[in-house]
Amino acid sequence: MTVVVGVDGSPDSCAAIRLASQEAAYRGVGLAAVMAYISDSTLGTPAARPIATPKAMVEQRKTAESALRQAVTDALGSDDGVALRVESGVPGRVLVHTARVLDADLVVLATRREHTPSRLLGAVSQYVLRSAPCPVLVVPEAGKEL
Repeated sequence: MTVVVGVDGSPDSCAAIRLASQEAAYRGVGLAAVMAYISDSTLGTPAARPIATPKAMVEQRKTAESALRQAVTDALGSDDGVALRVESGVPGRVLVHTARVLDADLVVLATRREHTPSRLLGAVSQYVLRSAPCPVLVVPEAGKEL
């Protein structure tokens, strides 16, 4: 059992990481921070562009790993005791898949509210809320009122 937190590198994801860490401590379970990145191989490469080289994919992964480690360190002071997971894929799908694989107790993620009145949550939050195998805690943008 674990608490999974989605990290996108935004300042709002720091609040989600802190809250997820508190929830993991309350529940006595581990914390897994997850960052998805989208590579050319994830989306398919347009006919006019060359296929991404393995080196480019490795660079994308390393960049995502570095960004994840930095976000967790910024939020918690260190990444000790946090399982860091970087996956290539669409963010919502990566979070739901990770929650299933880790048998998560809870998924925590920050949201960016859309600027239209009819859409209060972003696409990733909506997908995770509909598809996650466990409860989901969505942390609103810092400084925004619901």
